Amino acid sequence: MASNVTNKTDPRSMNSRVFIGNLNTLVVKKSDVEAIFSKYGKIVGCSVHKGFAFVQYVNERNARAAVAGEDGRMIAGQVLDINLAAEPKCAVWGSSTQM
Repeated sequence: MASNVTNKTDPRSMNSRVFIGNLNTLVVKKSDVEAIFSKYGKIVGCSVHKGFAFVQYVNERNARAAVAGEDGRMIAGQVLDINLAAEPKCAVWGSSTQM
């Protein structure tokens, strides 16, 4: 089992960290995330939070392969939103934003 540490403060590891959004964490557990994402390379860290998770790979190549292979996949009734943690997807804002 991988460590719980995904070390968000280490700039050298940013490009090898994958963000997994829209994750049904009531059903999907850390061991499930590791099982799904381990086919893309060695996982050195995995942290699961309410509705999302991070997976830390040993290198950027593994992380990019995971994003390409799993983004849009449906797990536990929800479509996953996956990207590199260092490259968040652009948010779409409505025409009127209240402050």
